Amino acid sequence: MMRKSYLILVFVLCFGLILSGCPKKTVMKDEPTVKKSEDIARLEAERAVKEKAEREEREREAARIKEEEARKAKEKEFERSLVAKKQPGIEGEVLESKLLKDVHFDFDRYDIRPEDGPVLNENAALLMKSPAVKVQIEGHCDERGTAEYNLALGERRANSTKKYLVSLGVPPDHLSTISYGKEAPLDPGHHEEAWAKNRRAHFVILSK
Repeated sequence: MMRKSYLILVFVLCFGLILSGCPKKTVMKDEPTVKKSEDIARLEAERAVKEKAEREEREREAARIKEEEARKAKEKEFERSLVAKKQPGIEGEVLESKLLKDVHFDFDRYDIRPEDGPVLNENAALLMKSPAVKVQIEGHCDERGTAEYNLALGERRANSTKKYLVSLGVPPDHLSTISYGKEAPLDPGHHEEAWAKNRRAHFVILSK
């Protein structure tokens, strides 16, 4: 009986030793690795957004500087283009610029022709970049018709031109109008080519 008990005890001890000698299986958790990957992805996304915003800001600043340089260059070109002129009916000198181009009108008409729209667009852009400049718009006609009729027609042509420029953003208080009717022709000829030149709105600069 004691022998049997001894064997049982030995068996239990051996079984215990066997169990204690087996290494425990280590369970690896993926959570820290996943979280680290998510953090890296988030940081990379934030960095990409920041870099894009900085790049766009640099591009906007470069465009602003380029636009400012172009504006200053245009102002200098405008300054160099000014020529003094003695104008009848105006005290002192006025200035003219080849950059402010005339527009022309059909016979007995004062509406702005489609082909003259781009000319006035350029004039308006120039005037808006030169806010100190004040311009007088002259209305002119050809020699046909009475002096009174052509004075009225010239006034309508000058006002039509002013209205168009104001619609493009030129301040109305920077523009004034005057009509010379048929009294100041550009071309003194008595033919259609001369008449076409004389039906015009012309620009003179009163102050700058």
